[in-house]
Amino acid sequence: MGRSKIRTNDPIGLRNRVLDVAARSFQSSGFAATSTHDLVRMAGVTGGALHHHFPTKKALALAVIGERVAAELGETWVATVRDAPSAAVGILQAFDAVAAALDAQGAVSGCPLGNLALELSLADADLRGALAREYRVWREAIADRIRRDREKGAASYAPDPEAFANVVIALFTGAMTIAKAEQDSTALKAAADQLRAIMR
Repeated sequence: MGRSKIRTNDPIGLRNRVLDVAARSFQSSGFAATSTHDLVRMAGVTGGALHHHFPTKKALALAVIGERVAAELGETWVATVRDAPSAAVGILQAFDAVAAALDAQGAVSGCPLGNLALELSLADADLRGALAREYRVWREAIADRIRRDREKGAASYAPDPEAFANVVIALFTGAMTIAKAEQDSTALKAAADQLRAIMR
């Protein structure tokens, strides 16, 4: 007698697989260049299953921003800066960790949030709002840590914590864009060195 096949139903796992594949493809190829057909093939799902979870490509993009990009931002920046001995240490740890990861990979695909912001900010108000929300989270994480330092008499380099947080984010995303164009982490390391001198 042959063994009967047991059909398993894992909608959460399927949804996560689609999100993972979409996040990687949006990062490496871009949102516009990634078709739903590509996603169906790469994720190994049916078109019906994909559209059940994400009725539109926009819905998928919003989920990627709100879940995958937000999680990466939270791990790379929010938690690092929050848990560091100081804002300056946390900021430099984030720069150094990303530069080390890029060197280990041997390739630079850019900042996940920055890539999508460049491509989608003018395309749709909902997407723009989702992207702006993640920038606010990033900015506030840095600014809040600087405020905590200033309450202890430190961080004299940042009399306006939110403005300085914007500078940090601008340096990071700009350096990541250069690093992507050059396929080299040198610009990111140079940006970190400039911040190190400013915050010393």
